[in-house]
Amino acid sequence: MPDADSALPGRAESPFALPERHRVLGTPLDGPWPDGTEVIYVAMGCFWGAERIMWQLPGVVSTAAGYMGGFTPHPTYEETCTGQTGHTEAVLVAYDPAQTGPEQILKAFWENHDPTTPNRQGNDVGTQYRSAVYWTTPEQERAVEATTAAFQDELTRHGHGTITTELKPAASVGGFYYAEPYHQQYLDANPGGYCNHGPNGLTCQVGLVRQDEVPAQTDVEPPTDLYHR
Repeated sequence: MPDADSALPGRAESPFALPERHRVLGTPLDGPWPDGTEVIYVAMGCFWGAERIMWQLPGVVSTAAGYMGGFTPHPTYEETCTGQTGHTEAVLVAYDPAQTGPEQILKAFWENHDPTTPNRQGNDVGTQYRSAVYWTTPEQERAVEATTAAFQDELTRHGHGTITTELKPAASVGGFYYAEPYHQQYLDANPGGYCNHGPNGLTCQVGLVRQDEVPAQTDVEPPTDLYHR
């Protein structure tokens, strides 16, 4: 990883114009979004497949591919791939908290990549492929902590390694820089395009309730017996 002094210099402004609308959802790619919309950033290898996972989740308002966690302002894809910007390929996830929450987004995040391989997802190797979550609200931070612990338990139980995901507040890692237009919703424009994402076979437990929140046995409808009537 470079530091701020050794990273590529970048530029003061983005070298390209963004599409106005999300190709799949039809919502603004760069806002403004409806009042109350919250944003979290996730990185889980190549952003093409990661973005497709996220835009399919219920309650998601918009997604975008970009670069985050580094030092070079407004980097290009080619610069990021050199490993000299410090960025990882990240996905902006804007969601409606009235319809979903960070736990559900993080559940999809943990279950669809390998968070134990630093700077690598499959054959994609380099710091730009590192796993990361950057939160923007206290609720998101709590969800990150809870789901990380839950998924580590699952990994350990199945004999896998330790989570190496970078977990930081978004405000501490600099801005999110949108990737070039051709990267946005890439796998919708190119359905046969490269994607190395998919279920890793493990489950991240979320949404557990306290014992006093569980309905009483007498309140539960008994199962229908299909074979003995």
